Amino acid sequence: MPRHVAVIMDGNGRWAKKRFLPRVTGHVKGVELVREMVRACLERGIQYLTLFAFSSENWRRPQDEVSLLMQLFVKALEQEVDKLDRNAVRLRIIGDLSRFEPRLQELIRQAEARTADNTRLDLTIAANYGGRWDIMQATNHMLAAQPEKRDGWQESDLEPHLSMNFAPEPDLFIRTGGEERISNFLLWQLAYTEFYFTPILWPDFDTAEFDKAITSFQQRERRFGRTSEQLTESPNA
Repeated sequence: MPRHVAVIMDGNGRWAKKRFLPRVTGHVKGVELVREMVRACLERGIQYLTLFAFSSENWRRPQDEVSLLMQLFVKALEQEVDKLDRNAVRLRIIGDLSRFEPRLQELIRQAEARTADNTRLDLTIAANYGGRWDIMQATNHMLAAQPEKRDGWQESDLEPHLSMNFAPEPDLFIRTGGEERISNFLLWQLAYTEFYFTPILWPDFDTAEFDKAITSFQQRERRFGRTSEQLTESPNA
């Protein structure tokens, strides 16, 4: 079973368009699927679930759609935090939150504080997030932390400043909706992650489809730069 699953939830707008519905209807349905995925992770013992909800590039979408997405974000925080807390789910929001309205920023702070002691599942929502932004902000923080250092930097110097420094790197990355790219999501963290792409649109990605992705992951051989023979000789190395 993967310890950490990361998901790009793609296809909400297309799901609605196929049904001659407003795009926002697809986003509402997508939020319902998040509940189902959280429940599925709890039942399967997955410890970390990271969802790409809103990229730094999504501000380019039509203004009315962006506004509705922000309203959905507020509504979800107002309605879902109690349930997450009751189920011992810790909620974190990563990304550049400075662009969000003060009300949304305050709800994020309250939700993170309320669920901070929960340990059953780490649910991370990437909002106004981009992998390049993450690496740059981490680099700036790293340099500020050791201003006297000029060279000799290691990966271990940068990693504590990345947005996902609290979690292991994802074991399984899922993208719904038929696209086969990572779209500036967790660029640093996905280096050795197993990828699973599906044409299923996010609102239709139910637990049966989730289990297909997990089964695919379980059939992979994860070598991390080693050979199959090395894994056979020293499986725990």
